[in-house]
Formats: sequence, structure tokens, C-alpha cells
Amino acid sequence: MNASLFVLFGFLLLVVYIGINAKKGKEMNLEQWAVGGRGFGTILVFLLMAGESYTTFTFLGASSWAYGKGGPAFYIIAYLSLIYCIFYWMYPNVWKYAKVHGLVSQSDFFASKYNSSFLGIITALIGVISMIPYIVLQLKGLGIIVSEASYGAISPTAATWIGVISVTVYVMISGIHGSAMTAIIKDILIFGVVLFIGIYIPFHYYGGIEPMFREIQATNPDFLKLPDSGLGVSWFISTVVMTSIGGLMWPHLFVATYTASSPKAIRKNAVITPLYTLMLLFVFFVGFAAIKQVPGLQGADTDLALLRVSIQTFDPWFVGVIGAAGLLTALVPGSMLLMTASVSLSKNVYKVVWPLATERQISTTSKMLVPVISLICVYFTFNGGNSIVTLLLMAYSFITQLFPAVLFSLAKNNMVTKQGAAAGMMAGVITVAYMTITNATIGTLLPLLPQVMKDLNVGIIALSINIFFMLVVSYFTKKLPVSSDMKSSPTI
Repeated sequence: MNASLFVLFGFLLLVVYIGINAKKGKEMNLEQWAVGGRGFGTILVFLLMAGESYTTFTFLGASSWAYGKGGPAFYIIAYLSLIYCIFYWMYPNVWKYAKVHGLVSQSDFFASKYNSSFLGIITALIGVISMIPYIVLQLKGLGIIVSEASYGAISPTAATWIGVISVTVYVMISGIHGSAMTAIIKDILIFGVVLFIGIYIPFHYYGGIEPMFREIQATNPDFLKLPDSGLGVSWFISTVVMTSIGGLMWPHLFVATYTASSPKAIRKNAVITPLYTLMLLFVFFVGFAAIKQVPGLQGADTDLALLRVSIQTFDPWFVGVIGAAGLLTALVPGSMLLMTASVSLSKNVYKVVWPLATERQISTTSKMLVPVISLICVYFTFNGGNSIVTLLLMAYSFITQLFPAVLFSLAKNNMVTKQGAAAGMMAGVITVAYMTITNATIGTLLPLLPQVMKDLNVGIIALSINIFFMLVVSYFTKKLPVSSDMKSSPTI
């Protein structure tokens, strides 16, 4: 057994122990389990937001795109910076409304704002459908990281099962408290590891970061540019817009926001968190450095770029540390996603179908759904071949469809009705599903359009269809009674 295995299992056991013990001294009712009693300060809220935002995608997907795509990879930094500009103005109002009405899930927000339990069901299902590819992304990443970092001693299948069982156990026991405590270890470890390897590897192989880029430029002068078609300028802009507003809609981000003790804690995090994005530059540096050092990776194998160059560069014990950091980027966000999906289904689907269910029954159902959702995600993990970035973009395209209804609900006079909100969401999701299943693009559907239109992100097209149906249906249903919640909702 090599040193990397000892390091990997050491960190795994530490995280599980801390996650389970995070419940000590707390009565785990639904509010404590799901939103931490709404008592988290700036630091814990920051760790939760960073924990759910910087995942295996940060560790593998960003380096993969730097390795295989070049210039288009910088969309990742652009959207992760822009998202918190919107977050600063939007989420304090979401928090205030959630606190006043005792909300514990994202779907609660829609059901309350639009006075419609049916809309709560729709948003719960959209949220869970969107989170499943996101959880699958974490599990795929976990399997890749542990298998590579263990030098093949642990297969991706075994690694996935070990990770799923571990995170399921501590989520069922400690809920969001477990996620918050394990996020502390994760953020410290990943920041230190990424900063070190992002500087060391370019200097080790090229003598510095500038010489590395000069060599890439000499080999492929267009590599760091946006191409004229495909991943061109219109794709870049539309993808940044789509992922920025989509990122705001993740159900687990809503839940992380609910945990804050005040709107001030939310605004502080909106100011601080973009600085965390600087870490991605060092991930990019590793991906760029790997181009000449581990050449020939194609397709989904480009996700291996960071780990392959690290294995080639460092001793096994430090490869284990790198693997442990990657392992935590899967477990911490995965725990948040599992918990949020289970709460959405129990609170906004089970409760509606079975209105006599007590708070205790809903809490128990939430916890019991965690292993069920875990098993569903394991199935898709073993039966899908999409790369890390592809999975993320598909998930973002789905969840973005919730944004228009949220934005209009924060206006002083909401012109959108519950029927309009539901129609828009369903039209947008159907569009994304159709284009994803058929691999259709704007170019294949409308080949006569100019290239700049053909390259638009599919999520933006679906969002446009969403808004169209939302406004049209709202216009024809606006004479129906308007709920008091809509009249008194906080303004943006």
C-alpha cells in the first residue's frame, strides 16, 4: 500500500468523524438539520457558499478546459465573478422573506411568493432534476480523483461507493451542520494545494508562468483566443450570462443563504467570495502546464490533466494530499446537494400530496430520501459518459429556468402570475431537455442564421422561450386574484 492511500483514507475518516459530530448539542429538527437554525455568521456562510460553488469542477473541469480548450475556459472566471455582483443586491431580500415566512427550501419560496403549492412542486422537481447531474458530476470527479491519486489501487467504482456511503451517513445525521464543519477543512486544504501546485508546476517545467505561456503561444498561436465559431464570442457571452444567473438559482445556494444570521452576513460574503475565484487562475496554470508534459489526452480524458501531471511531478504522499483536496471538493458540495434535494421533495412534494404529515414526519422523510437520491445518482454516474464540464453546463441550463420567476417576484408590483411562472419554467425545461437529448443546436435547427447566432448557449435560447411564455400566460391570467404575498413581497 503506497503512501497516497494512507493520506486519502486519513482525510476521509477525519471528514466523516467531524461531519457526524457536528450535530452535538443540537436538537435536529427540520430547521436545524436543513438551515442550521438560521444562526450562521459570516465565516460559516462563506464556507458554505464556497463549499457549494467550488467543486470537483473547479479541481478537474477548469484544468480540463485549460488543457483542451484554451481561451474559452476563461468563461469560468468571468461567471464566478459576475454572479456575486447580482447576489449582493438580490439575496438579502430573499433572506428577509425566508426568515419572515419560516422557509427551509427553495421551493418554499416559490410556493409562498406565488401562493401556489403546485408551483412549489414544479420548482422542487426542476431543482432535483438539475441537482442530479450536479451530484453525478461530484461522484464522477470523486471516482477519477481517488483512482488516479491512489495510482489505480482503488477503482473509480469502489471510490464512488466509498464516497457515497460516507457522505450519506453524515448528511443523514448532522445535515447542514456537517456540511459547514467539513467545509472548513476542505477550503483550507484546497486553497493551499491549488496555490502551491499552480505555482510550482509551471516553474518546475518551464521556469515560470510567463515562459510557459510563451511556449504555448509558440506552439499554437491561436490556443488562447476565442475561435471564430463554436466556442466563439457569442458562445462566451451567452454562457457567462446563463451560468451567472443560473448559479444564483441553485437550491442549495438558497439554503446556504437561509442559514445566515442577518442580511449583512450575506452582503459581506458577496464582497469576499469573488476573491476565492483567484484560486482558479492557479488551476488553469496547472492545466496549461500539462499540455506539453502529459500530451495526448482527448475527450473526457482531459479531466485527468491536473492529476496526471501531479503524479508525474510529486512523491506519492503529496499526491495523496492533492487527492484528498479533490476528494473534499466532491464530498462537501455533494452533501449540500443531497440534503437540499431531499428537503425539497419532502417539504414541497410529499407534504402537498400528504397534507396531514407532521413536521417530524417531514423531517424523517427528508433524511430517508438522502440514501434514495444517492443511489439514483450512483446509477447515472455508472451509466453516463459525459465530461465534467458538459454535465455542469447541462445542469445550469435546467436550473436557469427558475430565474425569471424569482426576479419578478422581488419587484414591488409583480406582473407575473403563478400560471405564467409555471408555464415559463416548463417551456424552458422542455426546450433544454429536447436539445440535450437530440444534441440539437441553434445551428442544426436554423442553419440559415449567421454564425454568431448559431453559437449561442442553448440555455439562453431556453430562457428566452421561458420568458415569452411566462409573460404571455401572465397577461391572459392577470385578472385572476393576486395573492397578498405578492403584494407585500420585499422590493429589490
